[in-house]
Amino acid sequence: MDKADAKAVVHSAGEGFFIGVTPSGHAQVLETDTARASAATPMELLLIALGSCTAVDVISILRKKRERVTDYRVEVRGERRTEHPRAFTRMELRHVVRGHNVSEQSVARAIELSETKYCSVAATLRPGVEIVTSYEIVEEPEQV
Repeated sequence: MDKADAKAVVHSAGEGFFIGVTPSGHAQVLETDTARASAATPMELLLIALGSCTAVDVISILRKKRERVTDYRVEVRGERRTEHPRAFTRMELRHVVRGHNVSEQSVARAIELSETKYCSVAATLRPGVEIVTSYEIVEEPEQV
């Protein structure tokens, strides 16, 4: 299947649950009952989609630059409208990079490349959602 022509299918599973099947055939349980909180909501998956899209780019770029990253995570926070539709208006991405002598310039450049060139999710969300990015580099002590 051409990646430009992807098709996902969402099946009702009853009791407010849904099964989303990705174009590559992976199943994901979803629900909209936030009180029950038994599965991710569609809006939660949107946060994960943005975070994982940029994370894949950033860690790949840092590895290519041979940065000594020992741990990496992206925290994604979203602000939504109070009225319906309760769309995200702002998403904040915080990259936390742990490692040995990781270059701040390399981290900043990797994030910039993800934001401006590679992350399709950010490009899809961007004109309607303000996306704000920050990062922190935590120096990991050398093992003796």
